[in-house]
Amino acid sequence: MDAVRLITASRRALAGSEDGPRIMAEAWQAYALAQAIGSRLAVSGPPELRGEALGLTELAGRGCGVLDTPPVDVADLRAARLTELGDARTALLDLGSLLMELGMALVAVASAADDESTYWQCMEAIDAADESRDRVKEMLRRLAARDGDIRERDRAPG
Repeated sequence: MDAVRLITASRRALAGSEDGPRIMAEAWQAYALAQAIGSRLAVSGPPELRGEALGLTELAGRGCGVLDTPPVDVADLRAARLTELGDARTALLDLGSLLMELGMALVAVASAADDESTYWQCMEAIDAADESRDRVKEMLRRLAARDGDIRERDRAPG
């Protein structure tokens, strides 16, 4: 399945999550998906994105690591269903939106947390979401710069 469809599924699942444990499970899924997308971009994406993509992979892995791993069947793991990236720009724009929504959902969970463990898991996961989103923004900036260079070359006289 392509990245955009998986990101859309994650955004819907996150939006439909009504309690803290479910939001945290969806956060884990979202980080696993971001990690898979980062890995795919690092291996086969545009060369100018590879360093930032590796950084995204590491940060998303940290996001998974700070949250308790939910009991997820491999068939239900969205990241495992990633078969293609599709358009990198669209995938990154959608991933950035998912990470922003994820951060806001985790703020709500942290604010309502009854125990310190949940609170701190959320705080660290929020930090990972923010830093991951920064990597996504940088990759989008690099794509825009590359596309600007291509347009300039196309306009240059013969």
